[in-house]
Amino acid sequence: MLFNRRNFVTIAKLAGTSKQLLRQFWYGTPAQMNVDLKGRDLLTLQNYTADELKYLLWMASDLKQRIKHEGEYLPLMQGKSLAMIFEKRSTRTRLSAETGFALLGGHPSFLTTQDIHLGTNESLTDTARVLSSMTNAILARVYNHNDLHLMAKEATIPIINGLSDLYHPLQILADYLTLQEHYGGLKGLTIAWVGDGNNVLQSFMTSAAQLGMHLRIATPRGFEPDLRITKITEQNFKEYGTKLLLTTDPLEAADGANVLVTDTWISMGQEEEKEERLKAFQGYQITMQTAKSAASNWTFLHCLPRKPEEVDDEVFYSPQSLVFQEAENRKWTIMAVMVSLLTDYSPQLRKPTF
Repeated sequence: MLFNRRNFVTIAKLAGTSKQLLRQFWYGTPAQMNVDLKGRDLLTLQNYTADELKYLLWMASDLKQRIKHEGEYLPLMQGKSLAMIFEKRSTRTRLSAETGFALLGGHPSFLTTQDIHLGTNESLTDTARVLSSMTNAILARVYNHNDLHLMAKEATIPIINGLSDLYHPLQILADYLTLQEHYGGLKGLTIAWVGDGNNVLQSFMTSAAQLGMHLRIATPRGFEPDLRITKITEQNFKEYGTKLLLTTDPLEAADGANVLVTDTWISMGQEEEKEERLKAFQGYQITMQTAKSAASNWTFLHCLPRKPEEVDDEVFYSPQSLVFQEAENRKWTIMAVMVSLLTDYSPQLRKPTF
């Protein structure tokens, strides 16, 4: 019989060996990190240290392995509830949070602007206080990032940013998990962003340096990232000794990059700017011509939904495209965030190499 992990697990189970001992034999005793995130908010990755970001990714890997690949049921959210406030519609954020929280045994409550009038019929302060008395955490997908700060100030439970005008931290955690799985580590990777200076980019900017990654950014003039965030980013990259490039040339940004990334050019609320934006972003479509400038092991990411003008089919559906693995990983990383902020559970599998 071929001695592999699956056969070993089957034999050991028949012998009555516990799952904990099985894991320790196969993976080794889990390394420990002095990280405690319970009770924290997650408004931006900028507020999380390198070790804390690595811990969240380790937790995501652990949950994915145990639940998806080993078929375990981990009711870590049993008896807990999640309020999900969505001012903006979503496929991946809603499904990842709703199904992930339920899979962990908890009860998610989905609330749109038709269900509650956030800041209209009831103030943000009152909403945060009421939900704090009825649920264990609030995941909010909002237009104005300042609304999250006010909720965090008034709530007595963790606030999780499901998206705001400034940041999209849950998306970037999913991206990092995807790259971790593909490359076997993050340190030393070069990410090339080609597109709008938006909230997704700004979450890359405030976290890539902590994990030892380089960042090359190409945006059209007038569509650069927030200047305040750019200044913070420049300081971070100097502190961690990683490289940062800001340019208007997509091919310059893609030069030598391991990862090509783009996003929508027209976000929700920007529909009136469509003609202006399409004109400004001419030449920014990611194609195989763009990829010729990248490293030989290049991959492609897009947080979805995707439009053909942003990336052509040849790249989007190529073997180098990780977009659907990336989409699935939204679920495992949001589960990792919820478990880390709401429980004392620690990863049981060996810590990955970052």
